[in-house]
Amino acid sequence: MEFKIDAIDGNARATTIKTAHSEIKTPIFMPVGTAAAVKSLDAIDMMEILDAPIILGNTYHLYLRPGDETIAKLGGLHGFSGYKRSFLTDSGGFQAFSLGDNVKFTDEGIWFKSHIDGSKHFFSPEKVIDIEYNLNSDIMMVLDDLIPLPNTKERIKKSIERTTDWAYRSLVHHVKKGKKNNLFAIIQGGTDFEMRKISAQSLVSLEYEGYTFDGFAIGGLSVGEENQLMYDTIEATTPYMPKEKPRYLMGVGTPEDIIEAIDRGVDMFDCVMPTRNARNGYLFTSFGTLRIKNAQYKLDDMPIDEECDCYTCKNFSRAYLNHLFKAKELTYFRLASIHNLHYYLTLVKNARDAIIRGKFKEFKKEFYAKRS
Repeated sequence: MEFKIDAIDGNARATTIKTAHSEIKTPIFMPVGTAAAVKSLDAIDMMEILDAPIILGNTYHLYLRPGDETIAKLGGLHGFSGYKRSFLTDSGGFQAFSLGDNVKFTDEGIWFKSHIDGSKHFFSPEKVIDIEYNLNSDIMMVLDDLIPLPNTKERIKKSIERTTDWAYRSLVHHVKKGKKNNLFAIIQGGTDFEMRKISAQSLVSLEYEGYTFDGFAIGGLSVGEENQLMYDTIEATTPYMPKEKPRYLMGVGTPEDIIEAIDRGVDMFDCVMPTRNARNGYLFTSFGTLRIKNAQYKLDDMPIDEECDCYTCKNFSRAYLNHLFKAKELTYFRLASIHNLHYYLTLVKNARDAIIRGKFKEFKKEFYAKRS
């Protein structure tokens, strides 16, 4: 991986990440393709219509179906899906966390039951890395111990210790394997600022035979805490993340969340929100959220957003999308998802442009003014 800082405005950063498959200009939003596909969209949509340089896949889901060995035989994620640009794969820690009673965390790894057929499986830090090698993702996330919030000081401390141990085991395994995929560690610590500092410093200090992690992520947020507390936690964490490596905030979030995190020095984001909201009739616009099923749009021949130049807005009206949604036509999912993802990708692109011009504060102020 090549990483370069192009501009800094306050704490906001514009950087360039080069992987084996694409050049990524940050800040960047990564559409979520959990099962090697962004829901309702294909690789051509992602590359030619949305021009997304990187998408996210999920180790847990792909391991269970169709199986990482199957994907390896079919050319890894790039050959299997037809998406030729970069993939980041999440380790599956969040999915295990979400299984509730069907998961057991131990110091060695995570035991879990498949949500598909109830079969029992075990993820160790090393096994997760091997699965990600089969997927051949450009950026691989290590297995981490994600915990619900709020939580006790003792459990947060245990999460940090286990996450650090698993990260080191992942790094050792990766170095010994000699693979070229990039490896990111995940900072935990809940909303306890001191714990976040300890976690970040512990992970940054890890090295094996001269190798360290290629980037660092902030995990364990957007799990029920108030927005301002999340922003304060990000602000308390980024100073302990290396300036010369990418910074990734996992699973966040709303347009406002992304702008606030950019303002605090974060480079990379992912979230299911744009596609999930699209499928449920909520469309993001420069002036706020539009609920397409509302009766007021039945005869509205305007595009979703007059300021938007996405494929959907250039070709279809609010009235048509209103009809498709109510008729439960599958075409609606594609057109709405294209629009919402274009909105997110354009938002981070415009944030980058503002950072390069030294105008991010003005950009942020205008963003809020238009959405009020």
